[in-house]
Amino acid sequence: MQTRPLGRSGLTVPRLCFGGNVFGWTADAAMSERLLDGLRDAGLNFIDTADVYSRWIPGHTGGESETLIGQWLSKRGGRDKVIVATKCGMDMGPAGQGLSPAHIKAAVEASLKRLKTDYIDLYQAHQDDPTVPLADTLGVFADLIKAGKVRAIGASNYSAERLKEALDVSAREGLPRYETLQPHYNLYERAKFEGPTQALCVEEEIGVIPYFSLASGFLTGKYRSEADIKGARGGSAKAMLNPRGLKILDALDAVSKDLGANPAQVALAWLMRKPAIAAPIASATSPEQLKDLIAATTLNLTEDAMRQLDTAGA
Repeated sequence: MQTRPLGRSGLTVPRLCFGGNVFGWTADAAMSERLLDGLRDAGLNFIDTADVYSRWIPGHTGGESETLIGQWLSKRGGRDKVIVATKCGMDMGPAGQGLSPAHIKAAVEASLKRLKTDYIDLYQAHQDDPTVPLADTLGVFADLIKAGKVRAIGASNYSAERLKEALDVSAREGLPRYETLQPHYNLYERAKFEGPTQALCVEEEIGVIPYFSLASGFLTGKYRSEADIKGARGGSAKAMLNPRGLKILDALDAVSKDLGANPAQVALAWLMRKPAIAAPIASATSPEQLKDLIAATTLNLTEDAMRQLDTAGA
């Protein structure tokens, strides 16, 4: 499996990151283990989750995804062969939220316990917290790295301005810097990342691991009309069923036909070719869907294919 550097962290990761938000949500415990086994066997050893997954489900409190990953790691062993990324900062109910030193210290211990591990490879701020000085947040991350509980840190959902400010604070104060950024970015959703944020990540060698890489399933081509909208994520596709969205699907169909691939594989391969991208995040809920993700890592788009997709999704 081809690997790429994760920022300047010294960590290397495969071309695709598996999104663990499905574990305990749309994939039950048994299916989660099957998917994790399939990922391991394919060399896709980079898994992203968060403490808040899947608190949105009635009866869930958060930590369900981390718990299932931890159970799998405990059963299978080989912890050193898996790159585990998780996040903190979202609303965890009674456990609190935000990026204060006190909350981060409590959150990391809870995540370590659920993951059944003594270290996290990539620990990310799930969203910016402007109420806490960046130096305080980065300072506690530094303590966690020094203690061996975290190997590298990253940011999720930060604007270019706040990411630049955080990088400046790290340089000025001698603190570890955010080595990754996790933005909302795909062939349909481009405006938030392309431009100043992308340019900053290229300049600073930040490894970008975008989420919603398949636009909640829209870029797989399974939603072509409102009649197709169903399931846990189907509602998100409705807003994309517009002339631009359909133009993107047409381009994906054309490129897929030329390359003997499918739209999901092409959409992921497009992301993999984009500047600063270390590994797009995508999920599967069945072994069949997982095969598509694995195939995407070896699909190389031509310059003509990239132009077709860029134009359709502009």
